[in-house]
Formats: sequence, C-alpha cells, structure tokens
Amino acid sequence: MAGKQIKENSFVDLKKIFLGVFAAYALLIVCFYFLTGEQLHLRESRGNLTMPAADAAAAELTQGVTVEQSFCAEIQRLESVSVQWGTYYRPNAGTVTMELVRQTDGTVLMQESFDAGSISEGQALTVSSEEPIEGLYNVPLVLRVFADSQPGSAAAPLMNTTQEQENSFNLSINGEPNTGMLCFSASGTDYIWTGLHYWEFAAVGFVLLALLLGVIWYRQKKGKHSYLVNAVIAMQKYRFLIRQLVSRDFKTKYKRSVLGMFWSFLNPLLTMLVQYFVFSTIFKNDVPNFAAYLIIGTVMFNFFTEACGMALSSIVGNASLITKVYMPKYIYPLTRVMSSVVNLVISLIPMLIVCVITGVQFQKSAVLAIYFFACVIVFSLGFGMLLSASMVFFRDTQFLWGVLTMIWMYVTPVFYPETILTGNFKIVLQVNPLYHFLKNTRICILNGISPEPIVYIQCMLIALATLVVGALVFHKSQDRFVLYL
Repeated sequence: MAGKQIKENSFVDLKKIFLGVFAAYALLIVCFYFLTGEQLHLRESRGNLTMPAADAAAAELTQGVTVEQSFCAEIQRLESVSVQWGTYYRPNAGTVTMELVRQTDGTVLMQESFDAGSISEGQALTVSSEEPIEGLYNVPLVLRVFADSQPGSAAAPLMNTTQEQENSFNLSINGEPNTGMLCFSASGTDYIWTGLHYWEFAAVGFVLLALLLGVIWYRQKKGKHSYLVNAVIAMQKYRFLIRQLVSRDFKTKYKRSVLGMFWSFLNPLLTMLVQYFVFSTIFKNDVPNFAAYLIIGTVMFNFFTEACGMALSSIVGNASLITKVYMPKYIYPLTRVMSSVVNLVISLIPMLIVCVITGVQFQKSAVLAIYFFACVIVFSLGFGMLLSASMVFFRDTQFLWGVLTMIWMYVTPVFYPETILTGNFKIVLQVNPLYHFLKNTRICILNGISPEPIVYIQCMLIALATLVVGALVFHKSQDRFVLYL
C-alpha cells in the first residue's frame, strides 16, 4: 500500500514537472519572438557587393559626361548603393547626381543629388530608398552618375582598373565601354526562411516536446528507468544537500579573505583594466567600445575556466564524502558549476556598469545574451564532468587543464578582434565553442541586434552535445571511482 502511494506521488510530481516544462516552452517561444525583432525574419544579405579598392579616377564629371556601371546583385531587398569619389584635392562646385535604373525598362529606382563642393577626397556617397526595394534579385541594374560641373571644378567617381568584370558587370563612359569597375557597393537584406515560418517551427517543437515527455511518462508507468527523470527526482531529493555544497564551495573560495565575495565583483574589473591598458595603448586595436568588448569576453571566459577548474577536482576533492555517504556522484561537479554560476551573476554587475559608462545603447536584444550565458553554463557542466572523471584515473589532468586553458584563451577572441585572424586560423574559430557563445553575446549587447535564428540552435546543440557526452562518460566510469580515490 505504501509503495503504491509513493508511486502515485511520483506521478503527481511528474505531472507538475511536465506542466512546468510546457509553460516554460510557451513563455520562451513568445519572449524570443518579441526580443529578436526584425532579425528573426531578416538578415544582412549574403549577396551584398563590396567596394573594390580605388586606383584611378573614372572621369572628371563635367556637364555632359555620364558614367554608367551595370551589374546584378543577389539581394532580395535592395536598400542602398554607394560610390566612392575623388576631388583631385581641390575645391569643386556644381551638383552631382546618382541614380539607380532598372535596365530592362529604364525605371529610376533611386535618385539623389549632392553638392560637389561638400565632397571630400575618398568619400563614399550613398543613394538609398525609403523602403527596401524587392524583386531585384539578379535583375540587370545600371548605376548612373552625372553632374553639371565645369572643367577644373568637377569631382570624379573612382574606379579599379584591375578588377575583373563579370558577365553582368560593365563600365561605360559616355556610352563607350571601359575596362575596370566603378568603386561602388550595394547592400540590402534577405529573408530568413526559418524566421518566416517561426510559428510553424514552434508548433513542431511543441509536438516533439510532447512526444518526448509522453515516452518518458510511458516508460515511467511501465517501471522502466529514465535517467532524465531520475536526475530530476534526485535533484529534488537532495536539494538541501546541494544548497549546502554550493554554499560551502562559494564560501571556501573566499575563506579568510578581507574583501570576501567582493572579489567576484572586483576580479573581472581589474582584469579588464589591465588588458585594456595593454591592448589599447601598447598594442593598438580598432575595436569600437573596446572596454565593453573586453569585459564581456573576460566575464564569460573567466566563468568557463573557473567552473571547469572547480568541477575537475569535484570527485577527488570529495573523496571522504563519496566513500562514506551515498549520493548521486554527478551532484558533485554540478554543485561546483553552480557555485561558479553564483560568481558569474555577481560578475555581471561590473560588466553592466562598464557597458553603461562606455555608452552602450542597450536594446531589447541585450536580454537574449542570457541565452548564450546559459549555453556556456551547460557547456561548462558537460566539459566539467569529463574533466572530473578524467581526474580520478589520471591525476595529470589538472596540469594539462592549466596548459589547455592558456591555449584556449589565445584562440578565443577575448581581448583581440577576430578580424586579425585570417586564412587557416579562421577554422580554429569555427571549431571553438566559446567563440560562438562569446561572439553572439557581444552581438546582442554591443550591436543591439539578434543573431540569426539558426545560431541559437547551433549554440544549443553544441552545449547539449557536450553535456550528453560528459554525462555518458561520467556515468560509465562512476562505479570505478572508489577504486582510485
């Protein structure tokens, strides 16, 4: 009778957990939709045309001279076209006109005039549309520039004489073909297919979640073990002990320290100040708002190294408890990571202060940075479980981890811009999980926009894959821990 009552209570708890999961899923889906804004549906076009380097003037744009550049762009929503100008380093006069024309019917799509006297050497003038123009994907277009200036006081559009012209790219001056290409660029946005079908994907996700929970429910009803359910039950059963271990680990870190937990606030700030002095004065860089850029990287990377470093010794360091008291062993690395999460939350305060002081304009997308911090936490837990299991059998893991941490720091753009890495080094960034978490956190906070929807899925898969691998390795080896402690 008592066993039946326990079983019924477990199913009641399971119902509450499942209802909580569904409610959390619905809340996250709605919040994500409103926080991402138009970045959910649109992205910077991958067909944007970049401006070639100038090495000559196309022609002095006097009255009666017309320069035309034909081209096609794989841009779904064309927004603007820019042209680079030269002034012959003299004061000019007159009016310069730029217009974009559809080649097939001669329709003027964009047009704007500029004062030639206000143009500076190397300046790029931009003609744009109030609303993005659709229907121009791979459509032949003509960029036409002309002026009413007099000889000796006329500006000149710049060109690149060595640029190889593609089939649809042709430069002409007064109707005569010319070699090279005008120094121009075209930019716009493309639709994101996944974003356009966001609610359909959300519905599919809801169905898949329901199927997963249904399978778990069925297995539990049949008396079959479910590691996920057992982990949740264990978390509830040992929640008091978990709180005590987290509190112990956090307090031990600052034991007999004068400033105590204030170091969690001070440490990222001092690290940022030192690195800021070195890399903004001794080693120059062109990163906008470098202080905010730096402290975001410092806070995230410091958390990762601290969480993994503490999880690494979680089994060996609790040998006396493990050999005397029964408790699921994965709780030990979990509590170490949780204590680092407490430290992370405190570290976010100086990060926000630096961002405010340096003039970061917070947008609603900044809230999405929490998602990438959550991915780092999950990733750190999975990696920490791997390290803790390895440490039991191979004590040199702690020394190898110190070397790996140093290497990992230098291959992650914490204090340098990723643009300095070229060629094969870019591959290192692409396979570096921390790079993706850090890059997208900065996009949300510093750029004030949301990354593409696919990025959220990629980061989640990286974090979950690491957690699953770490949990499996830990589970397979945990029964032999007592033999090596």
